[in-house]
Amino acid sequence: MMRFIFILIGCTIQYNICAQIPEDAIRYSWFPQNGTARTLAIGGTMASLGGDVSANFVNPAGIGFYKTNELVISPAFSLNNIKTDYRSNKTTEKNNHFNLGTSGAVFAFTNSYNTEKSGAFSIGFTQNASFNNVVHYKGLNNYSSFAEQFAEEFSGLNISINDALNTKSIAPYTVAPALYTYLIDIDTINGRPIVKAAPEYVLESGKALLQEMTKTTKGGLYELAFSFAGNDGNKWLWGATLGIPIVNFQSNTLFSETDTSNDATNKFKSFTYNDNYTTKGAGINAKFGVIYRPKAYFRIGIAVHTPNYMSLTDERKSSLNTILEGPSSNITVNSKLFTDNIERGKAAYIQSMPWRAILSAAYVFREITDVTKQRGFVSADIEYVNHRGSRFSSNAEEPTDNDKTYYKSLNNVIKNIYKGNVNLRLGGEIKFNTIMARLGFGYYGNPYKNAPEKTSKTTLSTGIGYRNKGFFIDLTYVYLISKDFDVPYRLQNLQTVYAAVNQNRGNIAATIGFKF
Repeated sequence: MMRFIFILIGCTIQYNICAQIPEDAIRYSWFPQNGTARTLAIGGTMASLGGDVSANFVNPAGIGFYKTNELVISPAFSLNNIKTDYRSNKTTEKNNHFNLGTSGAVFAFTNSYNTEKSGAFSIGFTQNASFNNVVHYKGLNNYSSFAEQFAEEFSGLNISINDALNTKSIAPYTVAPALYTYLIDIDTINGRPIVKAAPEYVLESGKALLQEMTKTTKGGLYELAFSFAGNDGNKWLWGATLGIPIVNFQSNTLFSETDTSNDATNKFKSFTYNDNYTTKGAGINAKFGVIYRPKAYFRIGIAVHTPNYMSLTDERKSSLNTILEGPSSNITVNSKLFTDNIERGKAAYIQSMPWRAILSAAYVFREITDVTKQRGFVSADIEYVNHRGSRFSSNAEEPTDNDKTYYKSLNNVIKNIYKGNVNLRLGGEIKFNTIMARLGFGYYGNPYKNAPEKTSKTTLSTGIGYRNKGFFIDLTYVYLISKDFDVPYRLQNLQTVYAAVNQNRGNIAATIGFKF
């Protein structure tokens, strides 16, 4: 079992929306390689092959293989099956949605002074990661309560109840609603005042709480790329990409706890907490790569991706309903009450994603000048991602001391719980004149230092393609096996509870392209 020690001091950003957590770092760095249907069918291996618009996002040197112009579009559809296990209780959800594969255009040109040299420019757009998902789980818990995190936060603020409940509360989405509905309050233990959560009285009697959570997320991590590549005699190819990552993340978390003891004297009956959270923004990155062909049939590719530097804005609102046993037994409050009636609080910050490095090799059967006579290839990519390198910082012109302390603490947590990992991709194609058959495999290893569950993402893919007289169409099926976990809340002095989350996703992708 993993223990997260996660003590972060509240920011003084507008209405204390500052609530970035370690999952915000891994969300934008741990995902399978996306691409055109051809790239997906061969497991995402594109760092040494080239000749595909997906090279914009893997190794831009691959754009240098183009000798003609090309336009492609890649729609996709996902069928998602999510299984969770929380406190030995299993739940299943289904979530299907459309995705966007890599689409774009390539414009090739030759050197009029040296026919051995050529170049190409490309504009590409892709969805690196889809956030469309529903995770639902429930189970009995006689160990801890979701509400205890609000009690811990209030204790750490060192302010009075009146200050916490004012119209410009520094904790309008957590502490203030919990105090207002009496989900947390001050009790006296051995003559000493202590902050307690109402569900703790149930736990102290030896009974269990029925906990249930539904987390619905939407949006994606997208990227617009502008690439330039050069080709020197088909021996050396080099390229560079200027990328613009675009984030659109929307999350709704609904968490409830219910007393299962039927004891009308333990002060607590139930609560339901509803949290709405969005993150939007854009940034910049760069990718550099080379491809070397020591022999006509053999290719070696190397690529380096700088971190994504993104300017993000979070918006948040929440509501809480608490039902107690006694006076004022049913109270509902919205976070607007504590924010001068402002619907959503906002916070702006900078987030950088980890750098990546890729080493690749490909063997092309019957590599000759007339590409129509080539009979296929095999290719493999090895990718290193430094997940522990994600960083957060304030976007304010003059960050406060609390802001600096908050982000320093968060960055230390990220360094302590994540690690660098190696991803593997393998694929191949066999060509039968105008028809191609493809297979691929991808493995994305555990990014956590000490995960409570076996954690990985594995892709198995197959596809076919048709190419004739400047027109091509590819069709691919990718089966993703994802093993991860979800943490509903963290407490300072208690071991973290979590739900094991296993997803099996089928992705049907197509690419239609024209050479001109």
